[in-house]
Amino acid sequence: MALTTGFALPKFNWRRGKHAWDRHTWLYVSVLIAVVLGAVVGLVWPEIGQGFETLGKGFVALIKMMIAPIIFCTIVVGVGSIAKAATVGKIGGLALLYFMVMSTFALAIGLLVGNVIHPGAGLDMASATYDAADTEAKTTQEFILGIIPTTFFSAFTGESVLQVLFIALLVGFALQGLGERGAPIMEAVKQLQKLVFRILGMILWLAPIGAFGAIAAVVGKTGIAAIWSLGILMGAFYITCILFIVVVLGALLWTVARVNIFSLMKYLGREYLLIVGTSSSESALPRLIAKMEFVGVSKPVVGITVPTGYSFNLDGTAIYLTMASLFIATGMGQPMSIGEQIGLLVFMIIASKGAAGVTGAGLATLAGGLQAYRPDLVDGVGVIVGIDRFMCEGRALTNFTGNAVATLLIGTWTKQIDRARVRRVLGGELPFDESLLDGVDAHATSGGSQGADVQDLREAALTEMAAKEERARMRAGGA
Repeated sequence: MALTTGFALPKFNWRRGKHAWDRHTWLYVSVLIAVVLGAVVGLVWPEIGQGFETLGKGFVALIKMMIAPIIFCTIVVGVGSIAKAATVGKIGGLALLYFMVMSTFALAIGLLVGNVIHPGAGLDMASATYDAADTEAKTTQEFILGIIPTTFFSAFTGESVLQVLFIALLVGFALQGLGERGAPIMEAVKQLQKLVFRILGMILWLAPIGAFGAIAAVVGKTGIAAIWSLGILMGAFYITCILFIVVVLGALLWTVARVNIFSLMKYLGREYLLIVGTSSSESALPRLIAKMEFVGVSKPVVGITVPTGYSFNLDGTAIYLTMASLFIATGMGQPMSIGEQIGLLVFMIIASKGAAGVTGAGLATLAGGLQAYRPDLVDGVGVIVGIDRFMCEGRALTNFTGNAVATLLIGTWTKQIDRARVRRVLGGELPFDESLLDGVDAHATSGGSQGADVQDLREAALTEMAAKEERARMRAGGA
């Protein structure tokens, strides 16, 4: 079916959607059971629990195997998205500027909270490290020169993720310089990205095994303190996300648009339930587009801001990445210096773009960031796997709320919003017509290729908006 945004959604049937939802639920429950069993084994039979550490390391090794292709594909596609959004006039430029500022702010908040509460203190994860002394740069000059690979392809076979990032940026900007001639190559990268994320999805089905091994090992070494530390990280993460939404986003929304954050969240209640059911904010993307238009924001603003925000405005993911990194560093007895934290923050800002809609991409980005700046900490990701599924909802809900707020803010700043309609809709005088979205929820649970579908939807929106602006310029020139 086609929404009122001017572009068509891919068609999905309810049977397929229900099947994908069941698979997601099964995996979620399996990870939960694996974590509980791992904790029990570690507490009751500590030595046996430590023997299962290989399972956790094996799962992390599979994730590490996918870091280079994931970083390459997401950066190349992300650069394309940035260029296309930036060409769509004032709206695109303003949206990108806002997204970069807010993502950086969210990452900084995660670092601040992590440095205050020191999650991971008291854990014994030291045995998960490996000696990376020979690969670490000892001077600034060595670090800079180390970013340049020996050959173009050696970046993908070496240990340095920064070399992959460097090559990806070069390829992305080169493709933009080629214009239409580079379109077939960009399409090939997008198809490769679909394959890479499908492989990642297959690997994630082993998450229960990896979680069991990692939790059993760390609890076997540390005892009940491990469970307590993991609980502190989860609690601190959710509290940080709540405060970010209510205090930061709420204050900004009221100051700029005079809209109450709780009224907006009530209006998006059904979408929140959908997100909790799928652990993905991308599942509600079509609904958010329709609801933001219905609330009174113009189609051009919605068509640019919402799809682009799903790649460049991931506030919840930003908070998660920084707090999880500090948790691993502290738990392994090797806290990060301020310089390393800032470098990691910059890497996360770049590497987290372009992977919208892909379950597990956050875990891969976390591993990639640690591999780039502290490779001796990468194996600690195995412990995070055990609780990653329980923090998915927090990330997704924060990301979704951030994009809804951004749409209202951009609409206000560009004066393309009907304030009277906003008050009526959020006040309940003009309820949203759910019949406009018949069948769309099936798209939300389509599974597997969801990330590709989100990117296709984003590309369609940006292309349509760019075409409209070009037609408007031509009409103005003719006049």
